[in-house]
This record gives sequence, structure tokens and C-alpha cells, in this order.
Amino acid sequence: MSEGQAILALEDGRIFHGVALGKQGNTVGEVCFNTSLTGYQEILTDPSYTDQIMTFTYPHIGNVGINADDMESEKVTVRGLIVRAPARQTSNYRSQEPFHAWLESQGIVGIADIDTRALVRHLRDHGAQKGVIASDGMSEADAIAMA
Repeated sequence: MSEGQAILALEDGRIFHGVALGKQGNTVGEVCFNTSLTGYQEILTDPSYTDQIMTFTYPHIGNVGINADDMESEKVTVRGLIVRAPARQTSNYRSQEPFHAWLESQGIVGIADIDTRALVRHLRDHGAQKGVIASDGMSEADAIAMA
């Protein structure tokens, strides 16, 4: 795996390749999804998603940035993040911090540029699964075993 690349490995052996987002490293958790068009910051800080890896089905996440008013708890509660196309630029007057910088400061390992629709269909057809996001050079076999 070259620098900047990441993998998502599901416990059933399915692998998705993408680009690292947030903190470099690896994380494990139950992969779930949310279909909301807005509210990504609230979702990522919602204690009901603690220890899960959140997949956003809406393709563009992060364009509003981060602000103190939209926190549901004091910190991010999810283990990881999966998105199709993270915003590279914030475009909201309420933003206090860019999305990607916030993820890194919160220690969240994420993956971007994967087909989230295919992932959600896979979860729907094969049931809930644990997964591993790795952007630290972990092999696919090791990631599947960790999941």
C-alpha cells in the first residue's frame, strides 16, 4: 500500500480500496451507515454510534466544516469514517475548523473515495459486519483477520 492509500476490510473478506482520511493508522468496529443529507458532525459525535465505523451514503461530506454548536457530545464517538467524497474546502460562515483537520485532531481513522453504494448493498445483502480501516500499510490478509 503506498502513502495516502487505505483499505476497508470486512470480516467476510470483502476489500475496498480508497484514500486515507483523518489520522493515519487502523481501527476496527461494526460497519454501519447513515443516509442523512446533513448533520455529519452530530452523527459522528452521537453517543449512540459509539465504537462503530460510520459510512455516509450522501457523497459529499464536510463542506460545512466543524463548529462547537453542532457537537452532540464532547468528542467523536465513532471508531472510523467511510465517505465517498470528503469536502476539501469549507464553505459555511459557521465553520471554526476544516473537516479533515478535525478528524485528524480527534484521532479518527477514515477512508474516502470508495463506492459507498456498493458497500451499503453488501451490508444489506450479507448482514452486519465488523470491519477494519487501515492506512498504515497493514496487509489485506491481516486486516481481514483483525476484522
